[in-house]
Amino acid sequence: MSKKPYAVEKTPEQWREVLGATQYAVLREKGTERAFTGQYYDHHEAGAYACAGCGEALFDSDAKFDSGCGWPSFSSPAAAERVEEVFDGSHGMARTEVMCARCGGHLGHVFDDGPAPTRLRYCINSASIDFKKK
Repeated sequence: MSKKPYAVEKTPEQWREVLGATQYAVLREKGTERAFTGQYYDHHEAGAYACAGCGEALFDSDAKFDSGCGWPSFSSPAAAERVEEVFDGSHGMARTEVMCARCGGHLGHVFDDGPAPTRLRYCINSASIDFKKK
């Protein structure tokens, strides 16, 4: 996690009390669920996707698209200031990590191979988000 202060901060023990094991591994330990296994990769209802850690609204269903990658994909966040993008050099790759700007939770990564007009693909772990139906 980043060392900057977030609006929502908890100890590891407090996070474990409110998150399931998979959510904790993804959001707090920068884990990744296996492709095509998350509950939202093939989800098509209208609504919003919020951070599973703090409830911040992060992505709208209008920005969701089927990228074929096996994770929920969005062309843009609901508001740019709700996500934080940081360099990720782990696993011998140069990527841009996407984190919740409110609690610092790891969401996934953003790539420049998405659809117009943004050309971005926010590849997000289902375990890091909760769906709120419209």
